[in-house]
Amino acid sequence: MTVRTRFAPSPTGFLHIGGARTALFCHLHARRHGGEWLLRIEDTDRERSKPEAVEAILEGLAWMGLNHDGEVVYQGQRMERHLEIAQRLLDEGKAYRCYCTKEDLDAMRAEQRARKEKPRYDSRCRNRDDQPENTPFVIRLKTPQEGETVWEDRIQGTIRIQNKELDDLILVRSDGTPTYNLAVVVDDHDMEINQVIRGEDHLSNTPRQIPLYEALGWDVPVFAHMPLLHGTDGAKLSKRHGAVSVLQYRDDGFLPEAVNNYLLRLGWSHGEQEIFSMEEMLTLFDVADVGRSAAIFNQEKLIWLNGHHIRASTPELLAPILAESLRRMEVDPGDDLGYLADLIPGMQERTKTMVEMAEMAKFHFVEDVRPYNAKAVKRFFKATILEPFTDLIAAFEAQTDWDEATLETTFKTVLERHGMGMGKLAQPVRIAITGGPISPGIFEVLHLVGRERSLKRLHLALEFLKEKVAATSQQ
Repeated sequence: MTVRTRFAPSPTGFLHIGGARTALFCHLHARRHGGEWLLRIEDTDRERSKPEAVEAILEGLAWMGLNHDGEVVYQGQRMERHLEIAQRLLDEGKAYRCYCTKEDLDAMRAEQRARKEKPRYDSRCRNRDDQPENTPFVIRLKTPQEGETVWEDRIQGTIRIQNKELDDLILVRSDGTPTYNLAVVVDDHDMEINQVIRGEDHLSNTPRQIPLYEALGWDVPVFAHMPLLHGTDGAKLSKRHGAVSVLQYRDDGFLPEAVNNYLLRLGWSHGEQEIFSMEEMLTLFDVADVGRSAAIFNQEKLIWLNGHHIRASTPELLAPILAESLRRMEVDPGDDLGYLADLIPGMQERTKTMVEMAEMAKFHFVEDVRPYNAKAVKRFFKATILEPFTDLIAAFEAQTDWDEATLETTFKTVLERHGMGMGKLAQPVRIAITGGPISPGIFEVLHLVGRERSLKRLHLALEFLKEKVAATSQQ
């Protein structure tokens, strides 16, 4: 049997990290078994569903490289089909109209609680023959009242629910709209879904949906309910733990390869291996190997993985990502991706996110790197470096070649003349050129920035240093 699964987000919010993991697992499981995975937007909640959330979901999946099969199915456009099935169940005597009011139901539950019973609908309209005119009603499924509902969950194992614990599922609300459980079952059947991979927060829906499949004479899909994500404090994952939009991770400088790699390891493992390429994921992953315990989301682990994937990537692949990160910082890197690619090798070992890399690279694309990093100025802009700093600028101005080897030779000559170590002078020069104390090698930086811009920045820093020394001497 060809695997057909689906990812079915509700567009009431953006694609968060938990939903992204579900989408990834659907993608990997289907591809591993030569099957298909489909995308359904469950937009039946008209008040809360937002077009911009739909776009964010599609954009987030595309960024992750998770390309679904077929056209996107919009659940809200299929209401006529859902109601058709509800009517069929009515016609076949497998569903019924329930005329109970809210007050009726509240009184019924109060009586059950008084008897210390579990509050649930008592099927009082199940065998009702009359159909009062102009009276609102819901349509309920005649759920089996004896026996049990059993399924073999691919992750959770065998699950049994006594049917007497279930009440008669509402299929259609009093306003004539289908409920979630009806819409999901009809859509999964029509989309020929035979494996449903979703979070364990849907476990309570499954024993309600299985009797509906059976009442309709439809094959019941295989279910796999994934454990939910928790933060490092053991609480359910929330925004404070990092449960934000997937696109926020993109904007924060994470690579899709790293996000996919990290999500894969939340509940699934292959020995002690931590680093996976997408090719390895597609070869190794099977949803049956997902553990039952809650997975712990650790932001620091994700950052570590991201740093690895940055180092493992190529400058050519990182260049367009770096360009976008710079633009989000309102820095224009221009259109020369080749120049960006030339900058990247010196930064790959020093950064863990593309935002960090953009911060390190932006001095190449701004006219003025001031104001300088305050802590770096306090530590390195001392009166003792005024003379060698001035001497170095003069030496640089006297040379016409601006390659790294020549720059290094000039630098070392000035250091020897003043009896200084490299760091004493290299750091003030780095601050002058980049605005801060961290960058690739100083000779590489000077070379890439170029002679004219480097000398201009060095002179600005010299004036700043003179003013600082003068102000200090007057104190």
